[in-house]
Amino acid sequence: MTPKRKRLWMLVGSLAVLGAAVALVLTALNDNLVFFYSPSQVAEKTIPQERRFRLGGLVEMGSVKKNGQEIRFTVTDTHKTIAVVYSGLLPDLFREGQGVIAEGSLGPDGVFVAREVLAKHDENYMPPEVAKAIKEAGQWKERK
Repeated sequence: MTPKRKRLWMLVGSLAVLGAAVALVLTALNDNLVFFYSPSQVAEKTIPQERRFRLGGLVEMGSVKKNGQEIRFTVTDTHKTIAVVYSGLLPDLFREGQGVIAEGSLGPDGVFVAREVLAKHDENYMPPEVAKAIKEAGQWKERK
Protein backbone atom coordinates (compact mmCIF):
# COMPACT_ATOMS: atom_id res chain seq x y z
CA MET A 1 0.00 0.00 0.00
CA THR A 2 1.35 3.39 -0.93
CA PRO A 3 1.77 6.18 1.61
CA LYS A 4 -0.85 8.23 -0.25
CA ARG A 5 -3.44 5.45 0.12
CA LYS A 6 -2.54 5.00 3.83
CA ARG A 7 -3.19 8.71 4.45
CA LEU A 8 -6.52 8.46 2.61
CA TRP A 9 -7.67 5.53 4.78
CA MET A 10 -6.47 7.32 7.92
CA LEU A 11 -8.50 10.40 6.91
CA VAL A 12 -11.62 8.31 6.19
CA GLY A 13 -11.27 6.50 9.52
CA SER A 14 -10.78 9.75 11.42
CA LEU A 15 -13.88 11.27 9.80
CA ALA A 16 -15.93 8.20 10.70
CA VAL A 17 -14.84 8.40 14.36
CA LEU A 18 -15.52 12.14 14.43
CA GLY A 19 -18.98 11.59 12.91
CA ALA A 20 -19.82 8.94 15.52
CA ALA A 21 -18.67 11.25 18.34
CA VAL A 22 -20.80 14.13 17.02
CA ALA A 23 -23.82 11.82 16.73
CA LEU A 24 -23.39 10.68 20.36
CA VAL A 25 -23.07 14.26 21.64
CA LEU A 26 -26.17 15.41 19.72
CA THR A 27 -28.18 12.45 21.02
CA ALA A 28 -27.16 13.22 24.60
CA LEU A 29 -28.03 16.90 24.16
CA ASN A 30 -31.43 16.08 22.70
CA ASP A 31 -32.26 13.84 25.67
CA ASN A 32 -31.39 16.61 28.17
CA LEU A 33 -32.95 19.52 26.28
CA VAL A 34 -35.97 20.95 28.12
CA PHE A 35 -38.15 23.51 26.33
CA PHE A 36 -40.17 26.25 28.03
CA TYR A 37 -43.83 26.84 27.14
CA SER A 38 -46.60 29.09 28.43
CA PRO A 39 -50.13 27.64 28.81
CA SER A 40 -51.19 29.29 25.54
CA GLN A 41 -48.29 27.67 23.68
CA VAL A 42 -49.13 24.26 25.18
CA ALA A 43 -52.75 24.66 23.99
CA GLU A 44 -51.59 25.56 20.47
CA LYS A 45 -49.01 22.78 20.07
CA THR A 46 -49.30 19.03 20.21
CA ILE A 47 -46.64 17.94 22.69
CA PRO A 48 -46.06 14.20 23.12
CA GLN A 49 -47.01 12.88 26.57
CA GLU A 50 -43.55 11.54 27.35
CA ARG A 51 -41.80 14.80 26.34
CA ARG A 52 -40.40 16.73 29.33
CA PHE A 53 -40.79 20.51 29.24
CA ARG A 54 -41.15 23.52 31.51
CA LEU A 55 -44.49 25.22 32.01
CA GLY A 56 -44.43 28.82 33.22
CA GLY A 57 -46.96 31.41 34.24
CA LEU A 58 -48.89 32.59 37.28
CA VAL A 59 -50.54 30.39 39.89
CA GLU A 60 -54.23 31.12 39.42
CA MET A 61 -55.99 32.64 42.43
CA GLY A 62 -58.10 30.12 44.37
CA SER A 63 -56.74 27.12 42.48
CA VAL A 64 -54.37 25.55 45.04
CA LYS A 65 -55.79 22.35 46.56
CA LYS A 66 -53.69 20.21 48.93
CA ASN A 67 -54.44 16.55 49.58
CA GLY A 68 -51.66 15.13 51.74
CA GLN A 69 -48.44 15.26 49.74
CA GLU A 70 -50.31 15.89 46.47
CA ILE A 71 -50.87 19.51 45.47
CA ARG A 72 -53.10 20.54 42.57
CA PHE A 73 -53.07 24.05 41.15
CA THR A 74 -53.65 25.86 37.89
CA VAL A 75 -51.04 27.80 35.92
CA THR A 76 -52.24 30.64 33.70
CA ASP A 77 -50.78 33.22 31.36
CA THR A 78 -54.14 35.10 31.59
CA HIS A 79 -55.27 33.63 28.24
CA LYS A 80 -55.16 29.87 28.84
CA THR A 81 -54.86 27.72 31.93
CA ILE A 82 -53.39 24.28 32.58
CA ALA A 83 -54.04 22.09 35.62
CA VAL A 84 -50.89 20.92 37.40
CA VAL A 85 -50.43 18.09 39.90
CA TYR A 86 -47.30 17.85 42.04
CA SER A 87 -46.24 15.51 44.83
CA GLY A 88 -43.65 16.87 47.19
CA LEU A 89 -42.66 19.97 49.06
CA LEU A 90 -43.33 23.32 47.45
CA PRO A 91 -40.85 26.19 47.63
CA ASP A 92 -41.43 28.80 50.35
CA LEU A 93 -42.19 31.49 47.75
CA PHE A 94 -44.98 29.44 46.12
CA ARG A 95 -48.38 31.10 46.46
CA GLU A 96 -51.39 32.12 44.44
CA GLY A 97 -50.86 35.02 42.07
CA GLN A 98 -47.09 34.52 41.92
CA GLY A 99 -44.93 33.36 39.05
CA VAL A 100 -44.08 29.67 38.85
CA ILE A 101 -42.14 27.34 36.58
CA ALA A 102 -42.98 23.64 36.73
CA GLU A 103 -40.91 20.96 34.99
CA GLY A 104 -42.59 17.72 33.97
CA SER A 105 -44.81 16.29 31.23
CA LEU A 106 -48.43 16.15 30.19
CA GLY A 107 -50.44 13.21 31.46
CA PRO A 108 -52.95 11.27 29.32
CA ASP A 109 -55.79 13.35 30.78
CA GLY A 110 -54.14 16.67 29.79
CA VAL A 111 -53.03 17.47 33.35
CA PHE A 112 -49.41 18.57 33.68
CA VAL A 113 -47.56 16.19 36.02
CA ALA A 114 -44.76 18.23 37.60
CA ARG A 115 -41.53 16.65 38.81
CA GLU A 116 -40.13 19.96 40.05
CA VAL A 117 -41.71 23.31 40.92
CA LEU A 118 -39.77 26.58 41.05
CA ALA A 119 -41.43 29.68 42.51
CA LYS A 120 -40.42 33.07 41.24
CA HIS A 121 -40.71 36.08 43.51
CA ASP A 122 -40.44 38.68 40.78
CA GLU A 123 -41.58 39.07 37.18
CA ASN A 124 -37.99 40.02 36.25
CA TYR A 125 -37.11 36.31 36.36
CA MET A 126 -40.01 35.33 34.14
CA PRO A 127 -39.44 34.35 30.50
CA PRO A 128 -40.22 37.25 28.14
CA GLU A 129 -43.17 35.45 26.51
CA VAL A 130 -45.01 35.00 29.81
CA ALA A 131 -44.19 38.53 30.99
CA LYS A 132 -45.54 39.94 27.71
CA ALA A 133 -48.80 37.97 28.03
CA ILE A 134 -49.25 39.17 31.62
CA LYS A 135 -48.59 42.79 30.61
CA GLU A 136 -51.12 42.55 27.75
CA ALA A 137 -53.75 41.22 30.17
CA GLY A 138 -53.12 44.10 32.58
CA GLN A 139 -51.95 41.81 35.41
CA TRP A 140 -48.34 43.07 35.50
CA LYS A 141 -47.21 44.30 38.91
CA GLU A 142 -44.63 47.07 38.61
CA ARG A 143 -41.68 47.04 41.00
CA LYS A 144 -41.53 49.94 43.43
